[in-house]
Parts: sequence; C-alpha cells; structure tokens
Amino acid sequence: MRSKLQQFGLVLVGLIAGIALSINFSAIAQKGGDAPLPVEELKSFADVFNAIKQGYVEPVEDKTLIRHAISGMLNNLDPHSAYLDEEAFKDLQVSTQGEFGGLGIEVGMEDGLVKVISPIEDTPAFRAGVKAGDLIFKLDDTPVKGMTLGDAVKKMRGKPKTSIRLSILRQGETKPIEITIVRDVIKVQSVKSKLIEPGYGYLRVTQFQEETVADLVKHFERLVKADADAKGTGLKGLVLDLRNDPGGLLHSAIGVSAAFLPPGSLVVTTDGRVEDAKRKYSAAAEDYLRGHREDPLKKLPAIAKSVPLIVLVNGGSASASEIVAGALQDHKRAVVMGTQTFGKGSVQTVLPLSGKTAIKLTTARYYTPSGRSIQAKGIEPDIVVAETPNGGSRERLREADLERHLANDKDGKDAQMPAPKKSEKDKGGAKPSEEEARAAPIEFASKNDYQLTQALNLLKALNVIKK
Repeated sequence: MRSKLQQFGLVLVGLIAGIALSINFSAIAQKGGDAPLPVEELKSFADVFNAIKQGYVEPVEDKTLIRHAISGMLNNLDPHSAYLDEEAFKDLQVSTQGEFGGLGIEVGMEDGLVKVISPIEDTPAFRAGVKAGDLIFKLDDTPVKGMTLGDAVKKMRGKPKTSIRLSILRQGETKPIEITIVRDVIKVQSVKSKLIEPGYGYLRVTQFQEETVADLVKHFERLVKADADAKGTGLKGLVLDLRNDPGGLLHSAIGVSAAFLPPGSLVVTTDGRVEDAKRKYSAAAEDYLRGHREDPLKKLPAIAKSVPLIVLVNGGSASASEIVAGALQDHKRAVVMGTQTFGKGSVQTVLPLSGKTAIKLTTARYYTPSGRSIQAKGIEPDIVVAETPNGGSRERLREADLERHLANDKDGKDAQMPAPKKSEKDKGGAKPSEEEARAAPIEFASKNDYQLTQALNLLKALNVIKK
C-alpha cells in the first residue's frame, strides 16, 4: 500500500508539473530561472488527494479535485486572483465588450459570504437598491455558506427575465433584507455625455472597455457640436466623471488619459517579480491601441488638451479609473474632486490553461507618474467634496477592507496586511444619517448631484480667475 501511495505521489507531482508548464510557469517564476517544485509539500498534497479518493463518503472525480485545488491556491492569495472555469472565462471575455448576462454587481467573498464590491450603474442590481458592502447570505433558498465564489456567481447568473431573491445583511440594518431582482442582459454604456450649459460639458466613463477610447472621442465631438449649436463660444470647462467606475482594461485607461495629456506623457508604471511586469506606459498610440486599425485620438478635437478639467471620483472609483485620476492629477492637468477612491492598485494577468479555462493572477502593482502606489490607499482628491450639502457621504467598501488584500509597498511593507475590523469612512465626509443610508443612490448628472454642481462652480471660478 505504501509503495502504491509513493508511486501515486510521483504521478501526481508529474501532473502538477504539467499544470505549471501549461500556464507558462516560467513566466511567473522569479528572475533567474524556474522555482524548484516543493516535492515534500506535493507529497503531502498527494496523500490528501489519495485519502479523499479512497475514503470520502461519496466518489469525487479527479478533475473536480484538481479544479478545486487550483481554485483554493488562487483564492487564498488575494481578493483578485481566481480560477476561471469555462463559463467564467467566457463571461470575462464577453464583459470587456460591454455586454454580458447577470445582475450587474462586482462581488468577492468574505467569511464565506458573497460581498458586494460595487453595483454597476444602470443594471438590475443597481436599480433594485443593492449597495456596496452588502453581504449576501442566501440565494433564493440556498445558503451561500459552503459555496465557492464561482458557484455563487453561477447561481446568480441565468436566463434574462428570470428572477432571483437575495437575502442580504447590511451594516446599520437590524434585520436581514430581501431583494428580488429580475436578471437581464447587462449592456454597459461605457461613455455618456451631456452639455450642462453653454461652455461646460460633462463626460462620464462607467467602465473601461475595448471601445471606450473611440466612444470618448465621439462623445467629445458631440459636446463641441452641441456647444456650437447652443451659441456657445467654445468649451470653457469639462467634468470627467469617474465615480463608481470599477475599472476595466488597462489600455483603455491609458487611452483616456492620453486624450487629455501631451503626447508621450507618462501615465502609469507597473512593477512585479518578472520582467514583463516591469513596464512604463505613456500617452502613446503603441500603449493604448489594441485591435484598432487607426488611432481614434486622431479625431479628437484639439481643445481636449487644454480645456479646464475636473475629475470627479469617489470610493467606487477603482483600478483603471484610479490610473486616469492619478495621471491627470500628477501632471497637474486636472483638479481631482470628490472623496477618496477604492484603492485597487494591482495588475491581474489572465493566463489561459489547457482547454477553455484560465487563471486570473495578480502579477504587479500600479504606480502613478510621480511614483505613488495606489494599492490599498487610492487617490486623495485635491478638493474633498462630500456627496451631500450637509457633508454626508455613503460608507463604502474599499480595497483595504478586503481580506488578504496586498499591502501598499510604499509603506515599507511587502507582505499582506489583515483587513481592518471596521470599514473606512470617506475622508472629508461625515457618516451618513440613517435616512441617507437608506436613500436611493444619487443619480449622477441630475439636478440633485451636489458634487457635479460644485465641480461646475469651480470651473466657472477658474474661468473668472483666468480672465
């Protein structure tokens, strides 16, 4: 029996070595060569594998055990590394095109429950009142405890026009909340715009997708035309709204930054353990073009480089939106206004496995042009403006609240820090009242959008000073 077990262990070591090779293990090993495989630890793994195969109360397929082992390795690294099965990998690919099925929420896991990172604007979950920080403990009548994140996400997916009931724990509420949401095909409009009044435009990026840069150019052209039709004398100011933008594609963030920065300006740097992770990205076509035959920014009106610019951010602004805000802030191209951003300053690389699955692995950290680390800190606004006139801002989940989040290495730490016991509050904003906490989300660009009103006031003041 012992010899068979040893033989089995060697076979499994070979199997795991094959898996490592299939995901380009050499690309993620330390500089200087592949890391040696830990034979003793893999032997322990083989022992556990064999014990499950021989003695578990029900038979389990080999591929299921291996899949769960891979998933466990990744899930215990940080909140953003994950195993993508065939369905999840396909959804990831489709979502970058701006259309996917589901409820419309960014989620993670905490203490065995599904934690809402952010509801996506204009989706069923957003309209139903799901909020960042909500803990989902039951899906219909099925408890979430014991599920993997992938299993929970699969259960939340489904055919459009079918419904699902979410049982939610929400901070500040003494009783669980039940919300029934009708699934739909999620179509995220990447860029929105409006002429607030003659001379002053509004651009909103809801998510960074493949066509975001081209869409931004089209919307900017519309603003210039709308201003001319309104008998304006040219754009005197522009608000770039990145609030509640959860991020997206890196090259799209570079392209949006390039729209407002001088050519060749440094936008962001990345640093990781391997050479491919050590990069500098600039406002140059080769860094933001991917899959386009021509540069969409060639059609961008020249005034985009000089129009007075304010960037609105909040605790829901993450990743790619933080890259844009940080770049425009460091180059003093824009005034950043609002509340502190989410603080997701890590790079995830999608590495396809054999077949139709993949892993999403954190491989580097982001840094602003001046060298600031975004990770677990976010972008501090130049001018802090709360969401409401009385100084209240919603309490929001941030990267630093997530379990196993990466440390900010600029703090002199290169290990993971435990999540704080209590969520951080938006700096500069008072804790929202009970009535405010239960209120519907503020409609951006509406007459009740206090932060946008203050941004417009500042643009007008800047023009007065300029004259």
